[in-house]
Amino acid sequence: MTGLSLSLVRGAVTSPFKRAGRPDATLPGTREVVPPERIAPGPLAAYSRVCGFAESGTLPLTYPHVLGFPSAMRLMTGRDFPLPVLGLVHTWIEITGHRPMQPTDELELTVYASELTPHRRGTEVTMVTEARLAGELVWESRSGYLSRHATGAPAGPATSRDTAQELPAVAEWRLPGDLGRRYGAASGDRNPIHLHPVTARLFGFPRHIAHGMWTVARCLAEAGGRGEAGGPGRIRSVRADFKAPVLLPSTVTYAADGTAFQVRRGSRVHLTGTAE
Repeated sequence: MTGLSLSLVRGAVTSPFKRAGRPDATLPGTREVVPPERIAPGPLAAYSRVCGFAESGTLPLTYPHVLGFPSAMRLMTGRDFPLPVLGLVHTWIEITGHRPMQPTDELELTVYASELTPHRRGTEVTMVTEARLAGELVWESRSGYLSRHATGAPAGPATSRDTAQELPAVAEWRLPGDLGRRYGAASGDRNPIHLHPVTARLFGFPRHIAHGMWTVARCLAEAGGRGEAGGPGRIRSVRADFKAPVLLPSTVTYAADGTAFQVRRGSRVHLTGTAE
């Protein structure tokens, strides 16, 4: 069993004893630090293939998030983490690359929980991952994870992030039923909601769903391959908001206009974002 799988098991054990939305909730000050080490070429090549990136050239902008995700899971499944990890929903991510990274770079990773904020649907935690090369900050990401619970406040009107203008269609993607298993093998994220219909139904989904981070990565690979945002390897920042899960298998549309992009199926928007 991998370290990430063990974290999921630990999360399943500890989640029932945690109550989201406690007024006295605080975040642990723990920081997970992964010492510099060479990136394994096999998993990187598999990741690039499943996401649509070129298998040579600069490191995909999303890949340090994959490298840091096991550390994030260890933090979120710890006994002192205030939110139950089961049911956490990845709601958004911001990534900034401060300089191009190479597959041969030996990155030091630091992962920590930054803040808890009230959300109209519960409580949201911001997780931060930073990558350094010889002490220099070369990459960073911030991710929002929502723990849904009653807030006692009215839902209120939808914000600008809850609606999306339809962008021009650029490409159609046919997502196979084994996409979650292939991405999980490449990334190490083997959350059961992504693997099989049976395991996904245990968590309330009609069938298994695509990884949100696969969707973001696939958008960046598509944009880079088409010369958008400066062409391959030139995208330096991305903001993506996850609107609705993508069921597998399915056919979705990638749409883009300038720096903006989205993934939708019919009139339903699954993801919106900007890349520069």
